Amino acid sequence: MMKRTTAAAAMTLLAVSLTACGGGDGDSGGKTEIVFSYWGSDSRQKLTESAIAKFEEKNPDITVEGDFSDWSSYYEKLATKTAAGDAPDVMTIEIRGLGEYAERGVLAELNGQVETGKLDQDVLKAGQIDGKQYAIPTGVNAFPMIANPATLEKYGQEVPDDTAWTWDDYVSISQQVTQESGGEVHGTEWNKNPAFLQIFAAQRGEPFYRDGKIGVSAQTVKDWWALLKRLIDTEAGPGAAEMEETGDEVDRSLVGTNKSAFGSWWSNQLQVLAENSGQELELLRMPKAPGATASGMFLQPAMYYTVSSRSEEAAAARKFVEFMVNDPDAGAIVLSDRGLPTNDEVITAIKGKLSPADQKVLAFMDEIKNDLSPIVVPPKGATDVTDILERATDSALFGEASPDEAAQTFLDEANNALSQ
Repeated sequence: MMKRTTAAAAMTLLAVSLTACGGGDGDSGGKTEIVFSYWGSDSRQKLTESAIAKFEEKNPDITVEGDFSDWSSYYEKLATKTAAGDAPDVMTIEIRGLGEYAERGVLAELNGQVETGKLDQDVLKAGQIDGKQYAIPTGVNAFPMIANPATLEKYGQEVPDDTAWTWDDYVSISQQVTQESGGEVHGTEWNKNPAFLQIFAAQRGEPFYRDGKIGVSAQTVKDWWALLKRLIDTEAGPGAAEMEETGDEVDRSLVGTNKSAFGSWWSNQLQVLAENSGQELELLRMPKAPGATASGMFLQPAMYYTVSSRSEEAAAARKFVEFMVNDPDAGAIVLSDRGLPTNDEVITAIKGKLSPADQKVLAFMDEIKNDLSPIVVPPKGATDVTDILERATDSALFGEASPDEAAQTFLDEANNALSQ
């Protein structure tokens, strides 16, 4: 879903940052000022500004400056500020950047510094590196299959039993939808998200990462591409060029524009998908390989709040983080935008305010909790793996390289990135 076009340059700047003096803006007019950096959409910016206003109302001695960026420029901007000694006091990062930022000394250790007793402790561990708490999860996501029941029914198909359906079932149902619609819609859209491959591989007993390297075998990567190629060749899904045009934008997705019956997206995107489509959408477990003992599905922090190790206003920064994850007033504003909160008291307080789509996500998370694999924090260098996988997938699907060559290229380049 996300790309890292500037990862290498960004991490170089991060290395430089360790020689610089960063931090907050200090005291101005009797108030402590802190900077909070984050990325997202216009709607997230509005929600965040409202949350900041509520925090300032409750903490009149602290002013929070929101430093907002779109996703494509976020990490480059963050690294530049950090290198210049102007690091935001509170920084939002996501799981693939945690190892990189923590190991370079950019993040403050938060063990015992932020109140986390009411957070899901298993999820909280996903913010740790070598037992040290560098990041506080904002909330959690899963990566399910999204289904449009109305589209399935219109073209003679039923919503599958997601406790039993296989990849063959997925292809077959999708193919039938495309055929019955006369090509008006596709049975499914597909994507190159590493989460998709991670689930596919875990069903074969292969972790995405193992001992700081890629844990997925070349054969599994090729078999995953064969599944995507099968979707294309049977017209169950669009061709590679059409999917390239759709990109990874939710509002352009085939599910979100009623052009497909299935699609896999992060669970916190259900609300936007449903709004765009104007349809009731459902979350399903991902299909399984015959005989697989694990679903391969997993929870993942939607993102993290972290505090700069160079912050001159660390106490105020930590107080803001505590507010965002523990205060029901913050939860009532942000709702599921940064994933469903892991503080049970916050969930209880906001449950009645969640949209029907978010209510579905909450119920789905509870339903699949016993089918989930543990959260694994990717090793340092994982920020580049998404782009490397996408390039290799393109080369295989567009016929620019054989599957054997593309798989070896992916493994070589990804492991090289992880070894830097």
